[in-house]
Amino acid sequence: MIQLTDVERQSLIDLANEARRRAYAPYSNYQVGAALRTRSGRILTGCNVENAAYPTSMCAERVAIFKAVSEGEMEFDVMAVVTPNGGSPCGGCRQVMAEFGLDMVVLIADGEGHLVQETTVAGLLPGAFTPKDLKR
Repeated sequence: MIQLTDVERQSLIDLANEARRRAYAPYSNYQVGAALRTRSGRILTGCNVENAAYPTSMCAERVAIFKAVSEGEMEFDVMAVVTPNGGSPCGGCRQVMAEFGLDMVVLIADGEGHLVQETTVAGLLPGAFTPKDLKR
């Protein structure tokens, strides 16, 4: 697991909280923001985007990851996730995170910017199904 300074942690949490303010969540009123740092040092953010047809909504964590992939980045070292109450990423987001590495650090914070939990993707999704589980 990578070592983060308190300043790095708080900076990522603050960026995720800023992204959370841009969330489009008129149905759940549960705004989520994410800030993803790539191994090359880039930081990409995402917010949840809801839709009246609920299954077509997208979580902040996946928005940030998909944005990074679309920009050519596929190696990540840390993601901060901010929700109003410090809620944990959903199962779908955990699975997408696992696709890109179980060792990624995940910072979970509340809407006040307080760190609630620091873990890894492996800690969030023990026994994850990953690309190595597919027969080639």
